[in-house]
Amino acid sequence: MLTISLETARRFILGKQGLWPGRRWQGIKGTEKAMRAAEHLQLDPLQIIARSQDIQLHSRVLDYTPGLWEELAYKKRKFFDWGGWLAVRPMDELPYWRVVMQRERDGNPDLGPRIRQLGQEHAAAIKEMREILAERGTVTNRDFTMASRKRTESYRGRKDSALALYYLWRTGEVMTHSRQNFERVYALTENVAPARFIHEADPEETERFLVKKEVAFAGLSQLGRSSDAYQRGALFSRAKEVNQTLLAEGELIEVEVEGWKARQCALASDAKILTDLNAGRVPKAWAPLEASTTDEVVFLSPLDPVSARGRAKVLFGFEYVWEVYKPVHLRKYGYYTLPILWGDRLVARFDSKLDRTTNTFVILGLWLEEPALAKDEAFAEALAAGFRRFVTFLGAEKIDTKAIEAPLLRRRINN
Repeated sequence: MLTISLETARRFILGKQGLWPGRRWQGIKGTEKAMRAAEHLQLDPLQIIARSQDIQLHSRVLDYTPGLWEELAYKKRKFFDWGGWLAVRPMDELPYWRVVMQRERDGNPDLGPRIRQLGQEHAAAIKEMREILAERGTVTNRDFTMASRKRTESYRGRKDSALALYYLWRTGEVMTHSRQNFERVYALTENVAPARFIHEADPEETERFLVKKEVAFAGLSQLGRSSDAYQRGALFSRAKEVNQTLLAEGELIEVEVEGWKARQCALASDAKILTDLNAGRVPKAWAPLEASTTDEVVFLSPLDPVSARGRAKVLFGFEYVWEVYKPVHLRKYGYYTLPILWGDRLVARFDSKLDRTTNTFVILGLWLEEPALAKDEAFAEALAAGFRRFVTFLGAEKIDTKAIEAPLLRRRINN
């Protein structure tokens, strides 16, 4: 069994995600590589300063501009979006996910009957939407007025037409053709996906794919019943068997991280990277194109896989909760607070907004994990460089730093 330090685990997970030691991709081709390296790009509709998925890609790709992921997904058809956990996935993975879609349609007991029940309860509307799609080519939820539809009480939609379209999307009959103001435009699957991907993969191979996909996404994973892989389609009843088979066949390896109680799984193909990192060597393929994260901080998106859902605490000792859904009086930091990565550590966070009337990026608060950073010249320069790039990414003309209490940091950012 391979034993590694916590620092190695942290650098491995950051590096696999393209966050360390700096941005190594550029432009639209680099965006495609970054999206594949991330395994899943989780989507969120909120646009406070920018959408979470765009912030995530900005932190990994030089010259990234908001919406490049949409061009790759909906114009070039390199990716598709799907799932209750809404994520963009590589199009060549579609045959595996179509197995999961089929399971949802059939009401597999490991996945729950909710989608199947939806199909039964709204069968007439589903048949109608299927026929309309065949006739029109594309439709959106807004094409059907509330007055003309049966009202429903589901968080997935307030009209039977909305639920019918959602059902067809979840079960694979339709896909997202494009988006209008982030709202899905639906089309029949055969009018979106390349024909070579419109089939179901072998169920046995699908189980192996889903488990390895989860390990690749996490970098290091315990692969427990509650892990994300099984929320995304792998069967609970097969988990132990599939995990043991992959370990026995050498597809996965066990890793022990110093200070962690549970053993982790990693892809066997990553064994050399782990060994090199543990010895202090950085893979040549990870070399930054420009500044490293030591020279220029990086801001993580609210849903970044290295810090969301409690992972920041495990990897960095950094307590991070996205407070956007908390009542104001329960927020400790702010509505849209982003973690700050410097080197291979999360060292601070900031809350901000984009004042679109004056096109000003306004910093609402900056909180340091260690007070000494307020007078650290190297950190001040790295922080200023990160904000300069971020302001350009947002398309803002000015930055308001009045809320930053540390004079050195405020002065460097304003220079």
